[in-house]
Amino acid sequence: MKCVRTGVMLLTFCYALSTQPLIGDEFDHEPINYSITQPNDCIARLQKRIDEGSARLEAKGSQGYLASVLRELNVPVSSQMLVYSKTSLQRHRIAPDTPRALYFNDDVYIGYCQNGDVLEVSAVDPQLGTTFYTLDQNVSDKPRFARQTDSCLLCHSSTQAQNIPGHLVRSVYSDPAGFPILSSGSFRIDQTSPIEKRWGGWYVTGEHGTQKHLGNLIVRGKQQPEEIDNSSGQNVTDLSQLLEVDAYLTGHSDIVALMVFEHQTMAHNLLTRANFVTRQALHYEATLNRELKEAPGHRWASTLSRIKSVGEPLVQYLLCSNEAPLKSAIQGTSGYADEFMKAGPRDSRGRSLRDLDLKTRLFKYPCSYLIYSPSFEQLPTDVREFVLDRLWNVLQGRETSKEFAHLSQADRTAIREILTETLPNLPEYWHD
Repeated sequence: MKCVRTGVMLLTFCYALSTQPLIGDEFDHEPINYSITQPNDCIARLQKRIDEGSARLEAKGSQGYLASVLRELNVPVSSQMLVYSKTSLQRHRIAPDTPRALYFNDDVYIGYCQNGDVLEVSAVDPQLGTTFYTLDQNVSDKPRFARQTDSCLLCHSSTQAQNIPGHLVRSVYSDPAGFPILSSGSFRIDQTSPIEKRWGGWYVTGEHGTQKHLGNLIVRGKQQPEEIDNSSGQNVTDLSQLLEVDAYLTGHSDIVALMVFEHQTMAHNLLTRANFVTRQALHYEATLNRELKEAPGHRWASTLSRIKSVGEPLVQYLLCSNEAPLKSAIQGTSGYADEFMKAGPRDSRGRSLRDLDLKTRLFKYPCSYLIYSPSFEQLPTDVREFVLDRLWNVLQGRETSKEFAHLSQADRTAIREILTETLPNLPEYWHD
């Protein structure tokens, strides 16, 4: 009878374990504890410097702390993108003539609205994923970034953001007031999205040949959005006829910045998902081992399965699988492309994963530069080792599945050589 009861207990416990949501609202419980854990992101570090007096934010004119925050966080002004659809916190401030400005670097995103009450900030924390803040634009001796763990998560931890605290980039048809025309659909955008579906509700500056996109389009009257000829919105290099550009730090909404932004936001989400799911799987496994009096560290097949379920999509995205091809060359207007490429690192032959192609694809060497990020470096060991092993096999040519068919042998060799020289803490087999 004892054996029967033990078997029933095991079956019941394993069933409960297997039916647990992988993340969802679980990120506010062990082992993540999202809301109560002190972040270690660039905003938390900047706030500490402000409190200590070693950093000072200066408000300037109608833009308040914007320029000062960008300078302190080393965010390039050339990254400016302008979005006029009412799809964010201060939507009442947003319209085609007063778009929201977004600026970003590898680990922080800053949102600015004309006459806005706050700057909107999302930062990347290696263990918490996306952390959200607001900065009051009222002048203060010691400005304070207020962490937001409630309202922002209503959208930024939904199924659209893969149920983790993440980023969400959308393309929508907008009316003259900036309201999304939801009856015509909404597209979630990343590097795999066709160019023709991108940038609805966004201004876009740059040249892109014969390719079509939805940027710079405003739907008026009873027009069917899908049938509108947006020819006048293509290859726009000057926005001064569409809005008052002097109200912003630059007059650009650079097409290259938009493409890098779209690649980066989903990469950050997949890194967070890989982190969260692996930590949760290991936490569940430790609980199971305790309950069943198994040795600590006993590895269950379900744990390996969970790690693979988040590691494999990350590998594919890092290597730009299913990236939407470019049909014409892309050229931005703000100088962002040059600033982005200068950030390095570079190998002994001068090659970098930040080198852009912009003719047939985004990157010259199709492997994400976010492999250098703290979010990748601080992945749980189990999933980091899985990803590096899979990368090695793909780059060695041992993996020939369709997901990696876009990589030529020259691509694989170049990426492998660049990473071997520039990525710290690689396993020894990478150097054999």
